[in-house]
Amino acid sequence: MRVVVCERDQQIARRVEAVLSNVEIEQVYNLPALLSAVESKPADLVLTSREDSGKENVDVLRQIQKLSAPGSTKVIIISRESIRDDIIAAMRARAFCYFSKPYFEAAFDEILRHSASSSEWEDSIQVSSATPAWLRVIARCELSTADRLIQFMNEISDLDGKERESMGFAFKEILMNAMEYGGRFNRERLVEASCVRGKRMILYRIRDPGDGFSLEELTHAAISNPPEDPVRHLEVRDSLGIRPGGFGVLLSKKLVDDLIYNEQGNDVLLIKYLDPSPTP
Repeated sequence: MRVVVCERDQQIARRVEAVLSNVEIEQVYNLPALLSAVESKPADLVLTSREDSGKENVDVLRQIQKLSAPGSTKVIIISRESIRDDIIAAMRARAFCYFSKPYFEAAFDEILRHSASSSEWEDSIQVSSATPAWLRVIARCELSTADRLIQFMNEISDLDGKERESMGFAFKEILMNAMEYGGRFNRERLVEASCVRGKRMILYRIRDPGDGFSLEELTHAAISNPPEDPVRHLEVRDSLGIRPGGFGVLLSKKLVDDLIYNEQGNDVLLIKYLDPSPTP
């Protein structure tokens, strides 16, 4: 696997070498040199420069795609900044993922692993609609796509610190449930995910292709446990042969201000209300 990394030190290159096996890494120091490296020899994975802006990195992504066969080169954008328009442009231009500082190293490592194993990926995330207030995305039901979409949405969020982590965790849990139980991790099935930014709230909407459920029927989830038996669902999961877990919906409900399901149970809203701006 040939990897081209654009950076002045060796931090990213060392991380790639630690996470991936059987890689040939070429390090370059600026974006023009990055394009020259890709043009001279095809690359399987490209990591752009964290010293440059998102817009500059997206421009390079588009040029790399002109130099490469469709789907042959995955581009992970690493930028010095996280600007909504640049991230949406990266998604539309089919970047594999987008990172700006600070980011979770574990999430970065997981995306690296997906980049080495994902063969069909170019159409896995499609921006259906994007305005300054409302982003709507259609995604295929597969684990690698879930992790990529979670990172894109985390970059788009303008929340700070703990609130950003809380909303990101809740989005991750509900999206994973939608893809696993609604979509059965079948890439032919699609999930719809939206992020809406109002003056006083942030809303995520996730709609899965499944038949839905009733919260009262979720005996395998912690949210259905009676107060006197807070881990009863673990026995249910074991009897059904389901992997350990089941705390996602319960934790998500505690991390957001409102978690609302539709009647069918396949469409959910996650809402975070924001403090009003101080009066001048």
